[in-house]
Amino acid sequence: MLHDELSHFAQAIVHGHMPSPRIRQAYADYSAETALGVYRNNYRGNLHDALAGAYPVIKQLVGDDFFRFLARQYIEQHPSRSANLHHFGLELAGFIATFEPAKELVYLPDVAALEWACHVAYFADDGDVLDLNALAQVPPERYPDLVLHTHPSCHVVRSHYPIAAIWHAHQPGASEDFHIDLDGGPGYALVSRKDDIVQVSELTEAEAVWLQGIQAGARLGDATVTTLEHYPDFDLQATLLKLVAQNTLANFNLEKTP
Repeated sequence: MLHDELSHFAQAIVHGHMPSPRIRQAYADYSAETALGVYRNNYRGNLHDALAGAYPVIKQLVGDDFFRFLARQYIEQHPSRSANLHHFGLELAGFIATFEPAKELVYLPDVAALEWACHVAYFADDGDVLDLNALAQVPPERYPDLVLHTHPSCHVVRSHYPIAAIWHAHQPGASEDFHIDLDGGPGYALVSRKDDIVQVSELTEAEAVWLQGIQAGARLGDATVTTLEHYPDFDLQATLLKLVAQNTLANFNLEKTP
């Protein structure tokens, strides 16, 4: 059956299995192994290029040769399961975390998680635009009941390392004279998209906790009170201004007071 033949063909390309007799008989001028080798190289090459496109900073950090080796190992263990190559690479951060040759680069899995968040943000749907005029019509006494919605591209990535600084240091045009303190404490990277450009910025721990509460559906008043209980210096106004400027907040609604 055609389905079985295609399945055998795919297994031969992806996993190196022996092709079915019908496939081996289909090539008169050269061996089936040679033909499948061409397909296999194209398959791996396309997936390698997809990973390189989604993880340019990882590639810079480890170098071309190591990235090629890393990608090949990843491809063997995580074959593509989607016809859309933009979906390929989801598990790379977790893979790197257990990849013995990269164990000394302790920050690498978190940088990969940040890069995947950037990749997802680039292809995320367009969200609503925050209507500041409508927001200005909300009576001050109702502010605690505001439920703010974030843009679909918005992600917060937490790390023990300054991943936002690492990411910025490896962007086109960045200065080659930089110093990054890996022991400087945890970092919180905010990923957003504005005018089709993905942005990465640093958040304080308080800002990250507050924003994650908002993303979980908490009302403005509840999220702010909870944050202030743990971070008395949290500045709500400054945080809101930062998020509006970065197109992180998309819209809002009002909930009834319990």
